[in-house]
Amino acid sequence: MKKIVLLFSLAFSFNTNAKEVYATFTVYAQKSAKLAFNYTGVVKEINVDIMSVVKKGDVLATLISDDLIATNNATKVNLKYAKSELERYQDLYNKKLIDKSQLDKYKQAYESINAQIEIEKTIYDKTILRAPFDGVISQRMIESGDVVSGQTLKTAYQIQSQHDRMLVVQFDQMYNTQVKIGDVFKYKLDGDNRQYEGTIYRIYPEVNMENRKIAAQVLAKDLKVGLFGEGYIFTDSSLTETTVLE
Repeated sequence: MKKIVLLFSLAFSFNTNAKEVYATFTVYAQKSAKLAFNYTGVVKEINVDIMSVVKKGDVLATLISDDLIATNNATKVNLKYAKSELERYQDLYNKKLIDKSQLDKYKQAYESINAQIEIEKTIYDKTILRAPFDGVISQRMIESGDVVSGQTLKTAYQIQSQHDRMLVVQFDQMYNTQVKIGDVFKYKLDGDNRQYEGTIYRIYPEVNMENRKIAAQVLAKDLKVGLFGEGYIFTDSSLTETTVLE
């Protein structure tokens, strides 16, 4: 029986063992977040605006909190007297003039007030909106005097990483076995003739059911969020396949 060895055509070889896989991409910030007050109140101060560069923990905005501060001050006064009472009854207990159950009553009162102060601090902290990470403010949606609600959260700011970017790259599902983490992606932004280069560091574990594309991520720097473009993934698939027909 005659054996015929057939080399795959160039087009078929490209479809099965591509060295360059065409892909499109969109630019995203590596970190981004929508920030909102988790408390009901009136906006008192706006400390940052669009394009403000902030550090983690910086105060972005605050709510009017005079009532909370007054309540906390009053509770601290109660704590002062509770501590004085506890010390007095501790002295009586040490002299064996009262039993432990009487002392415990004053200990409980002191600890209860102390716990109340911690609760009030937690509530007060909700009137302060802080940056969750280093970044730049990309949008501001509040003004001084706005009423915000802890029940219906309203985005106050959007923040994104200042320099770190992520390309979400999409390529055809037919290349799902060829494209690997570590492959080089060479690309151009739409309207920009310069060529950029990055490395695939993450591949999404599922295929988009609508367009039959697989997504991957490539890290980048200082590109504007929302830009898009195209390029080629350079894979390690370079073997020439043969088929034997009998």
